Amino acid sequence: MRSPLRHRSILIALIPASLLLAGCVQQSPLPAETVVVTVTATPTPTAPVSPAAAAPEPVPAPAPAPAPVPNAPAPVPEPGPAYDTGPTTGATGAATFDAEGMPIRYTVMEGDSFFDIAQRFEVPQQQLLRMNPQIHDFGETVYIGQQINLDWTKEGLG
Repeated sequence: MRSPLRHRSILIALIPASLLLAGCVQQSPLPAETVVVTVTATPTPTAPVSPAAAAPEPVPAPAPAPAPVPNAPAPVPEPGPAYDTGPTTGATGAATFDAEGMPIRYTVMEGDSFFDIAQRFEVPQQQLLRMNPQIHDFGETVYIGQQINLDWTKEGLG
């Protein structure tokens, strides 16, 4: 004969196992409620369109582009005589003048710069460079005692 205690221990062991397995059983889904929605659109009244109004208006053709006009050539300053405005900072050296009193040569002094010399004698720096081909580095380097030509009618002094 079996002991009731033994049956009880088997039942106690089977209950948790059956609870665990109960979650694995497939349950039948509840039937879903069916909802019917009816959508109606209210038509917008439109005015009748005549055939003439239905055609789009012709768009005028754009005006032709104007013919390009070339730029006028850049003015080339004519070389002219140098005028001495007097010693200034960066151009303190002495100038040599011709018989008419026009400067023809300038001697570079300590602290002079080519730009300031051009300013003193009212000569564009590029023109002064053309008049003095012996000056290199766009006038960045001038030397004490160097002669700078100011006479636009003569070649560089070399």
